[in-house]
Amino acid sequence: MKIAVLPGDGIGPEIVAQAVKVLNALNLNIEMTEAPIGGAGYEDSGDPLPEATLQLARDSDAVLLGAVGDWKYDKLERHLRPERGLLRIRKELNLFANLRPALLYPELAGASTLKPEVVSGLDIMIVRELTGDIYFGQPRGISTLPNGEREGVNTMRYCESEIRRIGRVAFDIAMKRNKKVCSVDKANVLEATELWRQVMIELSAEYPEVELSHMYVDNAAMQLIRAPKQFDVMVTGNIFGDILSDEASMLTGSIGMLPSASLDANNKGMYEPSHGSAPDLAGKDVANPLATILSAAMMLRYTFNDETNALKIENAVKKALAQGYRTADIVTDGCKQVGCHAMGDAVVAALN
Repeated sequence: MKIAVLPGDGIGPEIVAQAVKVLNALNLNIEMTEAPIGGAGYEDSGDPLPEATLQLARDSDAVLLGAVGDWKYDKLERHLRPERGLLRIRKELNLFANLRPALLYPELAGASTLKPEVVSGLDIMIVRELTGDIYFGQPRGISTLPNGEREGVNTMRYCESEIRRIGRVAFDIAMKRNKKVCSVDKANVLEATELWRQVMIELSAEYPEVELSHMYVDNAAMQLIRAPKQFDVMVTGNIFGDILSDEASMLTGSIGMLPSASLDANNKGMYEPSHGSAPDLAGKDVANPLATILSAAMMLRYTFNDETNALKIENAVKKALAQGYRTADIVTDGCKQVGCHAMGDAVVAALN
């Protein structure tokens, strides 16, 4: 198993180190090679996605990513900023399907900002289309109008095949869960998502066992707070999925608990925590590595089809939480607050 390890910026190197430690504890036949991306890539070669890093990712079976970004790069030209490296690697590897499970561990019910009775038992899979929509649509840019006023333009664009392939991912996942898909759009206003809804309805005919529902994105955002357990699988476009999955992360107690997988058509994937690089926390040994560790479990499940070891990691995380280990973002009464490194050690100890 060849894995490209891209620690990135901020807390990225710290959290990735813990995931690597957990993978090594499984004694699998893994070859892991590290390379820079984001701000680290810019510092290395003047490019947030160095060609050598991209080639390593292409040659590997999977990519384990930390996080990218740092305020000190905000004044760089847009194409040189760390986030552009992340968007480019997703596009270059054709990682169109982003899976973000929002699962509340019983021990963390008190860490959520919602009442325990609202979130207890939460288990949602958000399926986000990742390579289309307003993030990549053309035309885009900032220009000056004839009257001298500046105008910013971004284009929301989806073609039928893009919608169909992400919908199929959602329906296939639902078949292994509770057979419910909620498609999130804004079809009453945006033609691009009117087409989205039409294609989802057409696709649902191939999955008669799955119950398909539709929800406008503003209502979906409200419903995630009001009654989140009504959802099983949610499928939506790039920008809506970006916002809704971050909202769902707080239902679980902390965005530090939310792993993610970004897959191509053959289940080659890039695995990363859903949170950012948090440069203000870098080097302080306080970051929560569990989202990254759980992302490694997703890697074993989806790319390497190794359900046994994926479950071993997930059960080790559950055991560490049951033993009371907590990083600062998920502190609850009576817990043992530990740092990033110690939390990784606790998961490894639980594995053994």
